[in-house]
Amino acid sequence: MTNRTKTLSALALAVPLTGCVAHKQEKPNIIFFLIDDMGWTDCSVSFGDETYPRNQIFHTPNIERMAAQGMLFGSAYASSTSSPTRNSIMTGANAARIRHTNYGAKFKDTPTDGGDKLEVLANDCLIPTDWNYNGVDPTGATPHAAYATPFPQILKDNGYYTIHVGKAHWAPMGTPGASPYNMGFCVNVAGQIVGRANSYYGEDNYGNKQEIWSLHATHNMNEYFGKSTHLSDALTLEALKTLDYPIKNNIPFFLNFCHHAVHTPVQGDPRFIDRYLEMGLDYQEAAYASLVEGIDKSLGDLMDFLEKKGIADNTVVVFMSDNGGDCINIEKGGIKHTHNLPLREGKGSVYEGGIRVPMIVSWGNRIANGSRCDMPVMMEDFYPTVMDLAGIRNYKTVQKRDGHSIVGLLTGGKSEIDKDREVLSHFPHQWRPEVNDDIDYMTALRKGDWKLIYRHRTQSLELYNLAEDLSEKTDLARQNPEKLEEMAQAMTAQLKEKEALMPAFRTTGRPIPYPDQLIKWERR
Repeated sequence: MTNRTKTLSALALAVPLTGCVAHKQEKPNIIFFLIDDMGWTDCSVSFGDETYPRNQIFHTPNIERMAAQGMLFGSAYASSTSSPTRNSIMTGANAARIRHTNYGAKFKDTPTDGGDKLEVLANDCLIPTDWNYNGVDPTGATPHAAYATPFPQILKDNGYYTIHVGKAHWAPMGTPGASPYNMGFCVNVAGQIVGRANSYYGEDNYGNKQEIWSLHATHNMNEYFGKSTHLSDALTLEALKTLDYPIKNNIPFFLNFCHHAVHTPVQGDPRFIDRYLEMGLDYQEAAYASLVEGIDKSLGDLMDFLEKKGIADNTVVVFMSDNGGDCINIEKGGIKHTHNLPLREGKGSVYEGGIRVPMIVSWGNRIANGSRCDMPVMMEDFYPTVMDLAGIRNYKTVQKRDGHSIVGLLTGGKSEIDKDREVLSHFPHQWRPEVNDDIDYMTALRKGDWKLIYRHRTQSLELYNLAEDLSEKTDLARQNPEKLEEMAQAMTAQLKEKEALMPAFRTTGRPIPYPDQLIKWERR
């Protein structure tokens, strides 16, 4: 291990307990169990109206167990890439509002996107505008970063013991938002700027090599170096250790448990891969399925722990993914663009496969067993939900928030969320220039059963009815001009209200038109 690695490890392992003092527990414990890149159909539980072929691939008894004990959400939405989702969770704001709309970089002041490489337009191509590529900053001191009050800080200030375990990915190295401690956490286990694991294998030291220092290695897990402990299991063991202190001292806790799985590299989990090879899957498909089952095992271990400690009834557990499943990476095996069927496309896209994610919430007997909710919920809803659960009222934040509490949906009470809620997904970037699959530089708005897609490159609109066409195969724009205009006006209003940045034309530097302008021009 290099001196640099040792220094980082020492800093990350230090546990500043200022503000993390004992309070008599009266409030519920809260756990976010966040998976990286898990698709809507990547488990044996169906989040749709039927069981789909991909559901039948996976063995996930603990996800089934949680669904039987809690509420399943069929229309949960995230951003199309990781960092915007994680920062929406931390800030309660839509990614378009905080202008952090693409995944985060390793280092400060290094945008992760570039200009349009697809010469689709005859006269011009697009460039991203000056977005907040430095992520979120709770101090307000960093240019090109969203100044925001993270909710863990408010929880800590109100007596919660706040813990982060695993992937963070809120901001790049060299900025305050890169550290979980600055985001309001009392304890940090392995959380830093890294966006993926370098290796899932303890035998590889999770990517920590003496000959090279890698930001993609999972640091501060030295206890497991050289052992056969899979990263998903090691993070679980460490997460459960962190709960001993608040449980023994009767302190309400918040655990932000963020797995690296099932993000690339797709390395098979030796504990489970044989099951899928015997099913006849190719090796990479089997490896991916085994990573999913490893996550399921982690969830089961957590649920068993809560029950053994006698705190399951007073603990809210939220299971979810940070974006849709990757459907273009060859490491997953299979046929490209089929990994999220029946949903269209995947990670990096604002079609349903990129933004609709699995989500389950359990809370002892406060939630009807095996219940289901199809109201549209978004990642920015978790901020007010957590405040509601914790009984924290009249709190102040430096940022404007967009989310609504879902506690009413969970308990059968009143809720501000209804079926016609508008869900905005804004991605004014090229996600992966080397892919060239024309799934990016788009904005989407769902309202009720209807969904509008704005293709930035061609300044064109697509209209879908999700109730009749979940796979978004049939564009109804020409058949429904009135609905098209209504949705274009609604999308424009959302973009303007959130002061969303629009991509610009390379030659002029001027932003592309709003969608309602396209309707007006077409009428001329």
